[in-house]
Amino acid sequence: MKRARAGGRGGVFTPSDFLDVAGRAAVDQALSRLTKGGKLRRLARGLYDFPKMHAKLGALAPAPDDVAQALARETGSVVQIAGARAANALGLSTQVPAKSTYLTDGPSRRVLLGKRVIDLRHASPKHLIAPGSPAGTVVQALRHLGPVRATDIVQVASRRLSPGDKKTLGNSAAQAPAWMRSTLVSIAQAAPGTVDG
Repeated sequence: MKRARAGGRGGVFTPSDFLDVAGRAAVDQALSRLTKGGKLRRLARGLYDFPKMHAKLGALAPAPDDVAQALARETGSVVQIAGARAANALGLSTQVPAKSTYLTDGPSRRVLLGKRVIDLRHASPKHLIAPGSPAGTVVQALRHLGPVRATDIVQVASRRLSPGDKKTLGNSAAQAPAWMRSTLVSIAQAAPGTVDG
């Protein structure tokens, strides 16, 4: 419980996050006891949180990114937001999808949290360019919106990415599909705070 509290309310974890403290059986027992006591909440098989509380609404749902990160830590994999979520994160779409899709180099897994769906999809390395970084989010937004919105993506990403993220994008451009490369290079070469196009 001390470890869960240290992470603050809203933290999401799996039993593997505690294996440095005790063996798996003891960890499972402790998590079960804390869940029954109402201190922790079981979200899905092997997935728990220390929920944020709201005065009127009670326990709030965890952030999808926190759930995805906890699942990735469990398998030692990386995750990257994909599709409509990536476009929304960059402000290129106002649509907030009910399903949060992530690409991962780990196993596929779907978690249902009430009406929300968190979907981890196994992807090949060519689809996981700069995973877990703002540069990776730009690649996924571009993949989702297509070449027709490339100019919009260049404008937004040129302003929002740090010089380090632009460098990551430039170094990763060769891994991207041919139609994306010139767009990614344009963003990587944009001066800080400038708008290209």
